[in-house]
Amino acid sequence: MQKDAYTLILEAIDAGVYKPGDRLVESELAERLGVSRTPVREALQRLETQSMLTRDGRSLIVASLDHNQLAELYAVRTELEGLAARLAARHATDEEVRVLRGMVEDDKHLLAGDPRALSRANKRFHKQIHLASHNRFLVQQLDLVHRSMALMATTSFAAEGRDEVAMAEHEEIVRAIEQRDGEAAYQALRNHISKAFETRLRVDAGELRLR
Repeated sequence: MQKDAYTLILEAIDAGVYKPGDRLVESELAERLGVSRTPVREALQRLETQSMLTRDGRSLIVASLDHNQLAELYAVRTELEGLAARLAARHATDEEVRVLRGMVEDDKHLLAGDPRALSRANKRFHKQIHLASHNRFLVQQLDLVHRSMALMATTSFAAEGRDEVAMAEHEEIVRAIEQRDGEAAYQALRNHISKAFETRLRVDAGELRLR
């Protein structure tokens, strides 16, 4: 199925092709995506309504998150992700649990590598937990949260030492899901998101360096 302009622009923001502060020009996007300007205009209006884009004079730019917005986003993400892990421990099929285990083992080979590759692997991992929760409404809400995560200019995996710690946290989450321990899975994933937020705050404060 061919992707529409809205999805293509959203994926470009998520992939870092367009970063917070970048200006989006209707004519340039239409040419780049190979579509007419009308669907691009509609997509930009939709993204502005969803606060993914903001106005800078007459121009539309990719939005960015201030400190308070970041804290609010992580507060919601922490609870929803923890709930997804708890439900996954209860409802995931054996096949889904094995896929999670395989992801953790495969991602170990990415350590000390490309932070962007680690970030993509991390998104796949979290998405698999969302799906394994078998709760469509929770998955929808988490999709909205992760869409807003694209408005952060850098990934926490770019911080020195975060990759190994995060992979160990993933291991703990999967172990709890394998053991069908919903409370342990909930706490492990909440801790994982909390540590990611702390890392991001320390990077912003200049306490941690980016690689």
